[in-house]
This record gives sequence, C-alpha cells and structure tokens, in this order.
Amino acid sequence: MNKAELIEHVAKQADMTKADAQRAVEAVFGGITSTLKKGNDARFVGFGTFSVAKRAATTGRNPRTGEAIKIPASKNAKFKAGKELKEAVNK
Repeated sequence: MNKAELIEHVAKQADMTKADAQRAVEAVFGGITSTLKKGNDARFVGFGTFSVAKRAATTGRNPRTGEAIKIPASKNAKFKAGKELKEAVNK
C-alpha cells in the first residue's frame, strides 16, 4: 500500500472526500514526524511504537578504492509492532 492507496482507503472507510482523507493522513504523518523530531516515542496501543534509534559513528570502506571513510553518527526512525498487529499478521 502506498500513500495514495491509504488516502483512498481512509476516504472509503470514514465516508469522507479524498481531500479530507488526505488532510487527515497528512496530519497523522506530521504528528508522528514532529514527535520523533523532538526525540519522543509515538505509541499506539495495539498497533505499535515509532521511536528514534541512535546509530553510532563508524568507519566504513569505499568499495571502489578500499579507502577507509568515516560514517557519522545519525538518528533513524524505527517501528516495533504491537501485540495485536503481530497477531493479526500471523493469522
């Protein structure tokens, strides 16, 4: 499912226009994004948790030259599925 398909699904399920559904989906994504930017978790009981994971700086190798390169530390978003989502997928 992509974003357009999600918007269409929300519009049908909530009996709303696609424009309204698009604003709702954008608001949800925006809320999750702003929460993660602040360093907080976005927890949805039964669905899962979005959180920020810190990745330490490492040394890698340029595959073309074999030269060592520094890979800077970064933050990445991660998702851990909740119990109900795991059960629904495994049925």
